[in-house]
Amino acid sequence: MLSEWITGRNPVFEVLRAKRRQLNRLWLAKGAKTEGRLGEIIELAHAHQVPVEWVNRGDLDGIDPHHQAVALNTGGYPYSDLETIIHNAKSHQEPVFVLLLDQVQDPQNLGTLLRSAEAFGVHGVIIPLARSASVTPAVVNASSGAAEMLQIAQHNLAQAMDRLKEAGGWMVGLEDSPDAQTPDLINLSGGIGLVIGNEAQGLRRLVREKCDLLLRLPMRGQIDSLNAAVAGSIALFLATQARS
Repeated sequence: MLSEWITGRNPVFEVLRAKRRQLNRLWLAKGAKTEGRLGEIIELAHAHQVPVEWVNRGDLDGIDPHHQAVALNTGGYPYSDLETIIHNAKSHQEPVFVLLLDQVQDPQNLGTLLRSAEAFGVHGVIIPLARSASVTPAVVNASSGAAEMLQIAQHNLAQAMDRLKEAGGWMVGLEDSPDAQTPDLINLSGGIGLVIGNEAQGLRRLVREKCDLLLRLPMRGQIDSLNAAVAGSIALFLATQARS
């Protein structure tokens, strides 16, 4: 059975709080002060009947040198599915608000986008079945645990876009190109699927063709682009602001 270690105080806390995974055991570094977030982690572990072990720091270092005195052994990430995400929007009586990631491969970028997606209230996130970063412990850590609070589905992206259109969403691709429009010209207040492309190649041709609109962020400085995670986070904020 697949198991993995989640480290870092915020990620471990969120995994325990969400209680969506199988929770196997909690390791704590001997001598760590049981106050603040670490104290909350211990309380949650006891509440969920998770075995707690005090171990040498070297044992934790072998898992992750940035462990922050805590590591949680769990089952694999519990992916959702597209229909659950659509139902999530309907249950809140809101137009669909979904983030679609077209082969985002860097775990740090994926984690940052997931953290922003959770903060700005998306109903779910779609990632491709292949050639994409998946929700690994590194991604959970980069998201500061936000991945545990999200409905994330692995799905064929083009098919997901078609289904989201049926559910009332407009597909908005983020792209810095002459064909793209600035935020002041696009209505982001209704149902949308925000599509973010690969860090190097951007949106794939088929995915781009399935977009109803292309959005670009106006740049005023001397650099000519933002990375995928920063640009995507800004676009998510703009959509949230338009929907409020």
